[in-house]
Amino acid sequence: MIYKKYQGQKLSNLGMGCMRLPVVGGADGAVDQSAVEEMVACAMEWGVNYYDTAWGYHGGHSETAIGTALSAYPRETFYLADKFPGYDLSNMDKAAEIFEAQLKKCRVEYFDFYLFHNVCEMNIDAYLDPKYGILDYLLEQKKKGRIRHLGFSCHGAMPVLKRFLEAYGAHMEFCQLQLNYVDWRFQGGKEKVELLERYHIPVWVMEPLRGGRLARLSEKELAMLQALRPERSAPAWAFRFLQSIPGVTVILSGMSDLEQMKDNLETFETEEPLSDGEQKAVLALGEEMTNSKALACTACRYCTAHCPQGLDIPHLLALYNEHRFTGGGFIAPMALSAIPADKRPGACVGCRSCEAVCPQQLKISEAMAEFSAML
Repeated sequence: MIYKKYQGQKLSNLGMGCMRLPVVGGADGAVDQSAVEEMVACAMEWGVNYYDTAWGYHGGHSETAIGTALSAYPRETFYLADKFPGYDLSNMDKAAEIFEAQLKKCRVEYFDFYLFHNVCEMNIDAYLDPKYGILDYLLEQKKKGRIRHLGFSCHGAMPVLKRFLEAYGAHMEFCQLQLNYVDWRFQGGKEKVELLERYHIPVWVMEPLRGGRLARLSEKELAMLQALRPERSAPAWAFRFLQSIPGVTVILSGMSDLEQMKDNLETFETEEPLSDGEQKAVLALGEEMTNSKALACTACRYCTAHCPQGLDIPHLLALYNEHRFTGGGFIAPMALSAIPADKRPGACVGCRSCEAVCPQQLKISEAMAEFSAML
């Protein structure tokens, strides 16, 4: 197992994400406890020492499942991460209540790593609102030794990340980002990593395989990469790309069965950053994958001055592209929830004034109608 140094500790480069644990009968809340314990035993044997769970994973059962599995091992042999569930605004005044419950569910007296969960457009105002006292409470738990390291995860766009860092950056010790060779450009991953570098905040990676999409490349897509290195698997290409990014410390993979885990463990036995040519190849593939489904908006903003509804069309098209490429998901709906109803895609009246001035000749009105239907 590859290990990365972090504040005097050695963290396994591969961490076990607990959002996609094995379940019984396809029911997300029915975690297969025996299968989880088998996977944890395998991970521990291979040297994985980082485990990441959250309040909402598997309908609230992930914390209990991983806590039970890890209770068989000495506490000093693993690092456990959990998160404050600010993705649900009704939780904002329940920091203490939730934190105490999480410790009990996970069967531990402290968390090695604790995060503000999913900082985004929807919750940034509440996270920064002093009336909730979330930061103050978590810093108090850190003083008491019940949180060893405090950080945050972020699905928000660059302005959200900047705003959070300006307010709380001095207290943050790590940041968990959705990062992979698609989102390096598609979601501005490169710029986000560079911003975190300026704050001297190391990166934890979530969604390294983009929900499994980068493990299921088509024959044509995989051939583009294997022309350079025939023996390398699709998941290995994604993991090796992340090993090439300075500042990446832990790469979380939500493995759903023992076979996936063993494949990933073999990849993380060695550290093999991509060559310049290989990096160009995976980034070119990532762009080809997104371009096949995304509208090529350049955010020139000619359209916005001509929209009678005052819609932020480039922003809406960016969310449309994300939602269309992902085939759904929570990121676009979550960002839209922070926008007034009369400024969302459904407010488009189809007048096509925007299209008359679009240099790319994009069919914006059709995209807005499709986006509304998808949502």
